[in-house]
Formats: sequence, C-alpha cells, structure tokens
Amino acid sequence: MNANSWYQFLGKGLRLVVGVYGGLLLLLILGQSRLMYFPSRQIINTPQDTGLDYENLRLTTSDGVSISAWWMPVANPQAPVILFAHGNGGNISYRLPYIRIFHQMGFASLFFDYRGYGESEGQPSEQGTYLDGEASWNYLTQNRKITPQRIIIYGESLGGGIATYLAAKYQPAGLILGSTFTSIPDRAKELFPLMPIDLIAQFQYHNLGRLAQIQSPVLIIHSPQDEIIPFHHGQKLYEAANEPKFFLEIHGNHNEGFLDALPTYQAGIGQFIQGILAD
Repeated sequence: MNANSWYQFLGKGLRLVVGVYGGLLLLLILGQSRLMYFPSRQIINTPQDTGLDYENLRLTTSDGVSISAWWMPVANPQAPVILFAHGNGGNISYRLPYIRIFHQMGFASLFFDYRGYGESEGQPSEQGTYLDGEASWNYLTQNRKITPQRIIIYGESLGGGIATYLAAKYQPAGLILGSTFTSIPDRAKELFPLMPIDLIAQFQYHNLGRLAQIQSPVLIIHSPQDEIIPFHHGQKLYEAANEPKFFLEIHGNHNEGFLDALPTYQAGIGQFIQGILAD
C-alpha cells in the first residue's frame, strides 16, 4: 500500500469513526426521554386483588395535570405514612409487593403515578415529576390533614430524584432512598464515558446535591449486586447526607433485592421509622 492509499484508508476509517460517534451522540440527544422513562398504561393488579382496602384517587397538579394515586389506610389513624415515588418503569400497579409489605408493618401509604404513567394524564418530564410529587404531598397534608412529622418519603430508583426534591422542600419525618443514583449525569458518564454528558444532559435529578439541604433523618438502601445503579452511588449518597443517617445493605438485583433480602429489609425499614418517630 503506497502513501496515498494509506492516507485514503485512514481517512475513510476516521470518517467512519466520526460518523458512528456522531450517530450515537444524536441518538443520545434526541432519545433521552425514551431512555429515562419506561411508562406502562396497563394496570396489572390493584391492592383490592390482594385483599387490601384502598382509595383510587385523582389528584390535580399545580399545572393542571390529572394524575392517579392509591391511598392505602391502616387501622391506626396515627400510623406512619409512606409517600412512595416509584422507579422509571411500569406504574404503581407494579409496586404491589411494597404496598403489601408496608401494610403488614402497620404503615399507611400513598403511591402515585407520574404523568404519562398508568392512568395519569400527560407525558413525563423532570419538572413534571416534581409537580406530581408536590400534588401527592399536598393531598396528604391538606386533604387528609396529616402532619409532616408522620410522613416518610420513599424514593425507589428514579423516584429518589422526586423524593429528595420533596424532602428538601418540605422536611418530612424521614427520607428513604432505595437503589438510587447520585445524579443522572453521573450515571450517564459511567454508561457513555466518551460522550459530552454535561453538555447534552436534559435530565439532572441531582440527589447528591440536594442531600445537603435535607435535615430529616435519611436511610439509604442499596445492594452490592445492583446491576443498574452501582453500589457506590448509594455509598456516596450516604456520605453526603446529614446526620442522623443510616445505611441498609441488602442483597439481590436492582428491582427485586428488597424481596430477596426481605427479613433484612423489613427490619431495617421498621427500625428506621420507629426510631425517628419515637424521638
């Protein structure tokens, strides 16, 4: 191969690399919402299907979107209340195991669907999920007259972003973050190390940065076997949280680790909630 042929070969190779990189970059820019949210409209089961009483609610957000929520009461009118923000897949009907566990432990709970999920109107967005969380908090504190001192906000995976937002704004009795990331850009840089994430990121959900604003007790739950959000994200969140803070290590994968480690999970949740409400 002579010099001209070699340069032509290198040029074609370089153009191919640049083309592939540019194509991937374009996909990331245009497809971020699809990578972020995986909603399902199908309600696969309800609490009633498992023998639990519940109220099927319609809540209206401050920007006029109607969202769906489930309220699961318990016999004790002064019981702790868990406000649950779920992960990025499915909808609240996929979280029945959490609902059953909380009910068995004597905790009332409110599960809400983000806009675009389940029976909620609209399309999901970061700001929209925050407004959905605010509407759910307002339902508990304004409609049901539940004091913040009885409310524990729980964020599962993506829901951690909504949970830290609400906790920083309202300072509830406690905050639980399960299998949650430090921020979307942090995780995206791990998945796409060659991409200019800081320049193109359309979503933040900056949990790490918000923890400094939260004075409520914090419980971080994470598994070393989590295949979606690495364990070190949970460790960094714990390090950033103000005291009092607690870390509960479970085992198992991202979506079902709490079930794989159910005795440990229930004991840790119970001790955290009973401890903060006893103070």
